[in-house]
Order: sequence, then C-alpha cells, then structure tokens
Amino acid sequence: MPVVATLCGIGLIAVVLWEGFETIVLPRRVTRRFRLTRLFYRRTWRPWAKMVGSVVPARWQETWLSVFGPLSLLLLLSIWAGGLIAGFALLHWAAGSTVPARDGSYGFLTDLYLSGTTFFTLGLGDVAPRSTVARFLVAVESGMGFAFLALVIGYLPALNQSFARREVSISLLDARASSPPTASEMLLRHGHERGMEALRQLLHEWERWSAEFLEGHLSYPVLAYFRSQHDNESWLAALTAILDTCALVMAGLEGACERQAELTFAMARHAVVDLCLVFRTGPREPTHNRLPPKTLAALRATLATAGIKLHEGEAADLKLGQLRGMYEPYIHALAAYFQVGIPPWIAAERRPDNWQGNIQEPRSASMKAARGRGKGEHF
Repeated sequence: MPVVATLCGIGLIAVVLWEGFETIVLPRRVTRRFRLTRLFYRRTWRPWAKMVGSVVPARWQETWLSVFGPLSLLLLLSIWAGGLIAGFALLHWAAGSTVPARDGSYGFLTDLYLSGTTFFTLGLGDVAPRSTVARFLVAVESGMGFAFLALVIGYLPALNQSFARREVSISLLDARASSPPTASEMLLRHGHERGMEALRQLLHEWERWSAEFLEGHLSYPVLAYFRSQHDNESWLAALTAILDTCALVMAGLEGACERQAELTFAMARHAVVDLCLVFRTGPREPTHNRLPPKTLAALRATLATAGIKLHEGEAADLKLGQLRGMYEPYIHALAAYFQVGIPPWIAAERRPDNWQGNIQEPRSASMKAARGRGKGEHF
C-alpha cells in the first residue's frame, strides 16, 4: 500500500502541475487529445447550459450563462489546489505518517491537514514533521504553494486585460454596425462620402483584432466562456458580422476595399477554425439558409438605396456562396456549443443601438418594445 500511495501521490502532483503549466504558462494551443482541463470544461459546460435552458426563465438565461466562465475558473483552480494537497498527503502517509499532532493523533487525515496548512503557508505549528522525508516534503510543498499563488495572482489580471481588450472593439461596433451587428447595417453606415475609406480602416482594425483574439484565446481558452456585457453582443456575433461584410465586399462591391476585405476575411476565418479545433467542435452544416435568394435580393435593394451597389448575376452569387461555405459551418458549430445567437444578414426590424438605450423617449408601445433591446432580449 505505501508503494501504491507513493505512486498515486507522485502521479497526482505531476498531472496537476502539467495541467497548470499548459493552461497558465504555455502560450500555445495544446494538441494533445486527452486533457483533464478540457474534460473538466466539457463535462461542466454542457450540463450547465442544459440546466439553464430548461430551468431558468428566458430573460435570465444569458445572465446565468455568463456566470459559468468566472465560476468555472475558480472551481478549476480549487481542484488543482486540492489535487496538490491530496498528492502530498499521500506521500506523507506512504512515508509512515511521521507527523503526529500535539494531541497524539496521526493518520491520513492528519497528513491531509499538514499538507493543507503547508500548501497555504499557514504555519500553525500544531502538526510538525518528525522525519527527514517529512521535512523535505513540507519544504517542497511550501515552495510549490508560493509558486501556485504567484501564478494565480499573475494569471487573473492577464485574463481580465485580454477580456477587456476583446470587449472594447465589440462595443465600438455598436455605432458602426448596430447591436447585434449585421453586414447590411455595417455597409449602410459606411455609405456616406469617404465611407469606403472608413470601412477599409475598420476592416484593417478587425484584421488585427482577429489576430489578437486568436492568440489570446489559444493561450487562455477559458476566455471563450466569458460573455459580453450586453445580451445582444458577443465575440462570435462580431466575428460573424465581419466575415459577412468581407464576403459581400469580396463577392463584388463597387468601389470597395477588396484587398483589405480579403486580409480580414483570412484572419477572421483562421480564428473561428482554430477555436473549433481547440473546443473539438467539428463544422456543422446550417439548419437553415441565412441568406436565401429572396433575402439576398432584399439586401441588394436596401444597399442600393444608400448608393452601394453589389454585383449581380450567377457568378457573383456563386462566389458569395463559396465564401460563406468557408466559415458558416464553423460559426454554427461554435454557436451551438457556446449557446450564442448568430446575427442575420439583415436585421429583422430597426431598433435603437445600445448607446441609445437610456434616451428618454415618448412612452408609446412601439418605443417600449424598442427599448427592450439590450435588457435581456436574445437575437
């Protein structure tokens, strides 16, 4: 039994340290198929999402889903700490439990208590190591506890900063593409004089944003579970709107910035494909066509009223369909996994942006309905 306990203790400590290294320290995607951290998130996120969808009222579901990211991170860190404490307790027990308490009691529970007080560097002194092996284990665990706390203290600010940088650009889309953002609204709001130059600059900024988003979420995949501040905004909706806009420009938008659209499309698609690889969500064929011919015709007519002309004809439609096929299956897979809505190509109805939500307006029924946007409504 002591040999088995020693092997189990060493194995448990090694697994926790390696998982922590890959999750917090290693700045690249882990390709290993089996990971405890990935297993933890897959076995907790899906039951949580299913519970929220079946128990929580619709108006509160987004709030409950947003709790999962921070809560799961705290739970994961607690599991790691508990694993290290239990691993060192097994080593103490295998060494003969030579750590009697002042009341004379000893055994695995005493070893577990010593391991916990040592890991968190409490230094109570009521249980003290008596042998050379026990003293060595206490010294090693004490140093490991300091290192663990230091990593957590450094990890959380980096995570929050990456989340804040992501959300800044998503919030900036509100006035540029509405909420949720749509390709039609983004093009319409750039239909003014010098609008195409402004659109080129916007797509250039989102090319860089997509690259930063990809690197941040490969290093810290837990960020994908952190949801945006408003219910009608999300990182996936923003990426979808940008990809839709780039596809329209590349399929044939007269006087537009086609080259910049190609660069942004490539980077944004790279981001969604790699996230599908990280979360093991294979591409999923859409259950419905987001842009049927009737909607495409309406989109062309809407843009034409603002002086924005899309190319027509079979060749243009074929190219647009090919571009959509390069990213929509991945978008649908991520949307199904994260329980996030995908914005349409054309907004179903005209609603005020989030920044207009606090404007005092006449209390008519239509205004009340419009003001409901951003207060729990899903898209």
